Amino acid sequence: MKPAPFTYHRPANLREALELMARYGAEAKLLSGGQSLGPMLNMRLARPAHLVDLNDMLEMDYIREVGDRIEIGGLTRHHRLATAPEVSRDLPLLAEAARTIGHYAIRQRGTLGGSLAHADPAAQLPLVAVTLGAEVVLRSTRGERDVPASEFLQSIMTVDLADDEIVTALRFPRQAEGEASAFELFSRRHGDFAIVSVALTLRRDAAGAVSSLRLGLGGVGPVPLRLSELEAEAIGSQIDEAAAARLGRSAAALITPEDHPEVPAAYRRELVETLVARALLRAAEQEGAAA
Repeated sequence: MKPAPFTYHRPANLREALELMARYGAEAKLLSGGQSLGPMLNMRLARPAHLVDLNDMLEMDYIREVGDRIEIGGLTRHHRLATAPEVSRDLPLLAEAARTIGHYAIRQRGTLGGSLAHADPAAQLPLVAVTLGAEVVLRSTRGERDVPASEFLQSIMTVDLADDEIVTALRFPRQAEGEASAFELFSRRHGDFAIVSVALTLRRDAAGAVSSLRLGLGGVGPVPLRLSELEAEAIGSQIDEAAAARLGRSAAALITPEDHPEVPAAYRRELVETLVARALLRAAEQEGAAA
Protein backbone atom coordinates (compact mmCIF):
# COMPACT_ATOMS: atom_id res chain seq x y z
CA MET A 1 0.00 0.00 0.00
CA LYS A 2 0.92 3.65 -0.34
CA PRO A 3 0.17 6.55 1.99
CA ALA A 4 -3.12 8.39 1.84
CA PRO A 5 -2.78 11.86 0.23
CA PHE A 6 -1.23 14.58 2.38
CA THR A 7 0.29 18.04 2.04
CA TYR A 8 4.06 17.98 2.51
CA HIS A 9 5.89 20.73 4.43
CA ARG A 10 9.65 21.06 4.96
CA PRO A 11 10.34 23.91 7.40
CA ALA A 12 13.82 25.42 7.37
CA ASN A 13 13.99 25.99 11.13
CA LEU A 14 12.25 25.32 14.42
CA ARG A 15 10.24 28.55 14.33
CA GLU A 16 8.65 27.58 11.01
CA ALA A 17 7.95 24.05 12.25
CA LEU A 18 6.25 25.34 15.40
CA GLU A 19 4.11 27.71 13.36
CA LEU A 20 3.01 24.83 11.12
CA MET A 21 2.09 22.70 14.14
CA ALA A 22 0.20 25.62 15.68
CA ARG A 23 -1.74 26.00 12.41
CA TYR A 24 -2.52 22.35 11.68
CA GLY A 25 -2.36 20.66 15.11
CA ALA A 26 -4.01 17.24 15.16
CA GLU A 27 -4.18 17.17 11.34
CA ALA A 28 -0.36 17.07 11.12
CA LYS A 29 2.33 14.46 11.74
CA LEU A 30 6.01 15.16 12.33
CA LEU A 31 8.61 13.28 10.28
CA SER A 32 12.12 12.94 11.66
CA GLY A 33 13.78 9.56 11.06
CA GLY A 34 10.63 7.98 9.65
CA GLN A 35 11.58 4.47 10.79
CA SER A 36 8.22 4.02 12.51
CA LEU A 37 6.06 6.62 10.78
CA GLY A 38 7.00 5.51 7.26
CA PRO A 39 5.52 2.00 7.59
CA MET A 40 2.49 3.41 9.42
CA LEU A 41 1.85 5.80 6.53
CA ASN A 42 2.26 3.03 3.95
CA MET A 43 -0.19 0.79 5.81
CA ARG A 44 -2.52 3.77 6.33
CA LEU A 45 -2.46 3.30 10.08
CA ALA A 46 -1.58 7.00 10.10
CA ARG A 47 -3.47 9.28 7.70
CA PRO A 48 -2.36 12.87 8.39
CA ALA A 49 -3.59 15.70 6.20
CA HIS A 50 -0.19 17.39 6.63
CA LEU A 51 3.31 15.93 6.96
CA VAL A 52 5.90 18.23 8.55
CA ASP A 53 9.42 17.07 7.70
CA LEU A 54 11.99 18.17 10.30
CA ASN A 55 15.10 16.96 8.52
CA ASP A 56 16.40 20.41 7.51
CA MET A 57 16.45 21.51 11.15
CA LEU A 58 20.10 20.91 12.01
CA GLU A 59 19.63 23.11 15.08
CA MET A 60 17.97 20.09 16.72
CA ASP A 61 20.93 17.77 16.09
CA TYR A 62 23.40 18.40 18.92
CA ILE A 63 24.94 17.12 22.16
CA ARG A 64 25.94 19.70 24.78
CA GLU A 65 26.41 20.24 28.49
CA VAL A 66 23.73 22.22 30.30
CA GLY A 67 24.78 22.59 33.93
CA ASP A 68 25.10 19.12 35.43
CA ARG A 69 23.11 17.55 32.60
CA ILE A 70 23.75 16.45 29.04
CA GLU A 71 21.21 17.89 26.61
CA ILE A 72 20.69 16.03 23.34
CA GLY A 73 18.65 17.47 20.49
CA GLY A 74 15.56 15.64 19.36
CA LEU A 75 16.87 15.18 15.80
CA THR A 76 20.08 13.49 16.95
CA ARG A 77 20.43 10.12 15.18
CA HIS A 78 20.84 6.79 16.94
CA HIS A 79 24.21 6.29 15.24
CA ARG A 80 25.57 9.46 16.80
CA LEU A 81 24.31 8.41 20.23
CA ALA A 82 26.08 5.08 19.77
CA THR A 83 29.42 6.49 18.60
CA ALA A 84 29.91 10.02 19.98
CA PRO A 85 32.83 10.06 22.46
CA GLU A 86 31.02 12.48 24.77
CA VAL A 87 28.02 10.16 25.04
CA SER A 88 30.25 7.15 25.77
CA ARG A 89 32.03 9.21 28.45
CA ASP A 90 29.08 10.89 30.18
CA LEU A 91 26.16 8.55 29.36
CA PRO A 92 27.64 5.11 28.68
CA LEU A 93 24.28 3.40 29.30
CA LEU A 94 22.70 5.46 26.51
CA ALA A 95 25.59 4.72 24.14
CA GLU A 96 25.41 0.98 24.80
CA ALA A 97 21.64 0.87 24.32
CA ALA A 98 21.83 2.88 21.09
CA ARG A 99 24.28 0.36 19.63
CA THR A 100 21.63 -2.37 19.96
CA ILE A 101 18.93 -0.54 17.96
CA GLY A 102 17.87 -2.34 14.80
CA HIS A 103 20.48 -2.42 12.05
CA TYR A 104 23.04 0.11 10.80
CA ALA A 105 20.69 1.71 8.27
CA ILE A 106 18.03 2.22 10.94
CA ARG A 107 20.53 3.79 13.33
CA GLN A 108 21.57 6.20 10.58
CA ARG A 109 18.03 7.54 10.26
CA GLY A 110 16.19 7.02 13.55
CA THR A 111 16.18 9.93 16.02
CA LEU A 112 16.07 10.33 19.78
CA GLY A 113 13.00 12.59 19.73
CA GLY A 114 11.16 10.33 17.32
CA SER A 115 11.76 7.27 19.48
CA LEU A 116 10.43 9.02 22.59
CA ALA A 117 7.40 10.43 20.79
CA HIS A 118 6.56 7.05 19.21
CA ALA A 119 6.71 5.40 22.66
CA ASP A 120 7.02 1.77 21.68
CA PRO A 121 7.14 -0.12 25.01
CA ALA A 122 9.95 -2.37 23.71
CA ALA A 123 12.17 0.46 22.40
CA GLN A 124 15.60 1.03 23.92
CA LEU A 125 15.75 4.83 24.23
CA PRO A 126 12.51 5.37 26.22
CA LEU A 127 13.76 2.71 28.66
CA VAL A 128 17.11 4.45 29.11
CA ALA A 129 15.40 7.83 29.50
CA VAL A 130 13.21 6.49 32.31
CA THR A 131 16.07 4.59 34.00
CA LEU A 132 18.38 7.61 34.03
CA GLY A 133 15.66 10.08 35.02
CA ALA A 134 15.81 12.18 31.85
CA GLU A 135 13.57 15.16 31.15
CA VAL A 136 11.82 15.64 27.80
CA VAL A 137 11.89 19.21 26.46
CA LEU A 138 8.73 20.18 24.57
CA ARG A 139 8.27 23.36 22.51
CA SER A 140 5.29 25.07 20.91
CA THR A 141 4.49 28.64 19.91
CA ARG A 142 3.05 28.93 23.43
CA GLY A 143 6.44 28.29 25.05
CA GLU A 144 8.57 25.49 26.46
CA ARG A 145 7.96 22.89 29.15
CA ASP A 146 10.02 20.05 30.63
CA VAL A 147 8.40 16.72 31.51
CA PRO A 148 10.10 13.78 33.27
CA ALA A 149 10.38 10.87 30.84
CA SER A 150 8.51 8.67 33.33
CA GLU A 151 5.51 11.02 33.07
CA PHE A 152 5.86 11.79 29.36
CA LEU A 153 5.43 8.08 28.49
CA GLN A 154 1.82 7.37 29.45
CA SER A 155 0.91 4.10 27.72
CA ILE A 156 1.59 2.13 24.53
CA MET A 157 2.37 4.78 21.89
CA THR A 158 0.68 7.41 24.07
CA VAL A 159 2.63 10.40 25.39
CA ASP A 160 2.10 13.74 27.10
CA LEU A 161 2.50 15.74 23.89
CA ALA A 162 0.01 18.37 22.78
CA ASP A 163 -1.00 18.51 19.12
CA ASP A 164 1.10 21.64 18.55
CA GLU A 165 4.22 20.53 20.46
CA ILE A 166 7.55 19.14 19.25
CA VAL A 167 10.07 17.09 21.27
CA THR A 168 13.07 19.36 20.82
CA ALA A 169 15.53 17.72 23.25
CA LEU A 170 16.13 15.39 26.17
CA ARG A 171 18.18 16.30 29.24
CA PHE A 172 19.98 13.42 30.94
CA PRO A 173 21.71 13.51 34.33
CA ARG A 174 25.37 12.78 33.68
CA GLN A 175 26.41 9.36 35.00
CA ALA A 176 28.69 9.79 38.01
CA GLU A 177 32.38 8.98 37.91
CA GLY A 178 32.82 5.34 38.84
CA GLU A 179 29.17 4.52 38.09
CA ALA A 180 28.99 1.37 35.98
CA SER A 181 26.15 0.50 33.65
CA ALA A 182 24.84 -2.42 31.64
CA PHE A 183 22.17 -2.93 28.99
CA GLU A 184 20.82 -6.39 28.18
CA LEU A 185 18.06 -7.48 25.82
CA PHE A 186 16.60 -10.63 24.35
CA SER A 187 15.03 -10.73 20.89
CA ARG A 188 14.18 -13.50 18.45
CA ARG A 189 16.56 -12.18 15.80
CA HIS A 190 19.30 -9.60 15.75
CA GLY A 191 17.75 -6.22 15.03
CA ASP A 192 14.23 -7.14 16.18
CA PHE A 193 12.53 -5.29 19.01
CA ALA A 194 13.38 -6.86 22.34
CA ILE A 195 10.97 -9.19 24.07
CA VAL A 196 12.54 -8.00 27.35
CA SER A 197 15.30 -5.47 27.97
CA VAL A 198 17.13 -4.37 31.12
CA ALA A 199 18.96 -1.10 31.75
CA LEU A 200 20.86 -0.36 34.96
CA THR A 201 23.54 1.74 36.59
CA LEU A 202 25.48 0.62 39.67
CA ARG A 203 27.77 2.20 42.24
CA ARG A 204 29.49 0.45 45.12
CA ASP A 205 31.26 1.74 48.22
CA ALA A 206 34.83 1.06 49.31
CA ALA A 207 33.78 -2.27 50.83
CA GLY A 208 32.22 -3.40 47.54
CA ALA A 209 28.60 -3.07 48.71
CA VAL A 210 25.96 -1.47 46.50
CA SER A 211 25.55 2.22 47.37
CA SER A 212 23.17 3.11 44.53
CA LEU A 213 21.30 1.26 41.81
CA ARG A 214 19.01 2.41 39.00
CA LEU A 215 17.18 -0.42 37.28
CA GLY A 216 14.63 -0.27 34.46
CA LEU A 217 12.79 -2.90 32.45
CA GLY A 218 11.36 -2.70 28.93
CA GLY A 219 8.87 -4.98 27.23
CA VAL A 220 7.08 -5.99 30.42
CA GLY A 221 4.24 -3.45 30.36
CA PRO A 222 2.77 -0.53 28.43
CA VAL A 223 5.66 1.75 29.42
CA PRO A 224 9.23 1.20 30.65
CA LEU A 225 9.25 0.25 34.32
CA ARG A 226 11.66 1.57 36.97
CA LEU A 227 12.05 -0.93 39.82
CA SER A 228 12.49 1.46 42.75
CA GLU A 229 11.59 -1.23 45.29
CA LEU A 230 14.34 -3.51 44.05
CA GLU A 231 16.81 -0.62 43.90
CA ALA A 232 16.25 -0.09 47.63
CA GLU A 233 16.51 -3.84 48.35
CA ALA A 234 19.92 -4.00 46.67
CA ILE A 235 21.56 -1.32 48.84
CA GLY A 236 24.28 -2.86 50.98
CA SER A 237 24.48 -6.07 48.94
CA GLN A 238 27.68 -7.58 47.62
CA ILE A 239 27.06 -8.41 43.96
CA ASP A 240 28.16 -11.98 43.44
CA GLU A 241 26.39 -14.72 41.50
CA ALA A 242 24.12 -15.63 44.41
CA ALA A 243 23.09 -12.00 45.06
CA ALA A 244 22.55 -11.32 41.36
CA ALA A 245 20.35 -14.41 41.07
CA ARG A 246 18.35 -13.36 44.14
CA LEU A 247 17.79 -9.85 42.80
CA GLY A 248 16.84 -11.30 39.43
CA ARG A 249 14.16 -13.42 41.09
CA SER A 250 12.92 -10.37 43.00
CA ALA A 251 12.67 -8.38 39.77
CA ALA A 252 10.66 -11.15 38.11
CA ALA A 253 8.28 -11.24 41.08
CA LEU A 254 7.61 -7.50 40.82
CA ILE A 255 6.25 -7.51 37.26
CA THR A 256 2.84 -8.50 35.90
CA PRO A 257 3.37 -8.87 32.15
CA GLU A 258 0.45 -9.49 29.85
CA ASP A 259 -0.05 -13.12 28.85
CA HIS A 260 0.28 -13.63 25.11
CA PRO A 261 0.04 -16.85 23.07
CA GLU A 262 3.43 -16.25 21.44
CA VAL A 263 5.18 -14.87 24.54
CA PRO A 264 3.62 -16.20 27.77
CA ALA A 265 3.91 -14.07 30.89
CA ALA A 266 5.95 -16.82 32.59
CA TYR A 267 8.50 -16.63 29.79
CA ARG A 268 8.91 -12.87 30.19
CA ARG A 269 9.44 -13.35 33.93
CA GLU A 270 12.14 -15.92 33.24
CA LEU A 271 13.83 -13.52 30.85
CA VAL A 272 13.68 -10.72 33.43
CA GLU A 273 15.24 -12.98 36.07
CA THR A 274 18.08 -14.01 33.76
CA LEU A 275 18.77 -10.60 32.20
CA VAL A 276 18.71 -8.67 35.50
CA ALA A 277 21.20 -11.10 37.04
CA ARG A 278 23.41 -10.92 33.94
CA ALA A 279 23.35 -7.11 33.86
CA LEU A 280 24.17 -6.85 37.57
CA LEU A 281 27.17 -9.16 37.26
CA ARG A 282 28.45 -7.35 34.17
CA ALA A 283 28.09 -3.93 35.79
CA ALA A 284 29.76 -5.16 38.98
CA GLU A 285 32.68 -6.52 36.98
CA GLN A 286 32.98 -3.25 35.08
CA GLU A 287 32.76 -1.16 38.25
CA GLY A 288 35.32 -3.35 39.97
CA ALA A 289 37.74 -3.00 37.06
CA ALA A 290 37.40 0.79 37.19
CA ALA A 291 37.90 1.01 40.97
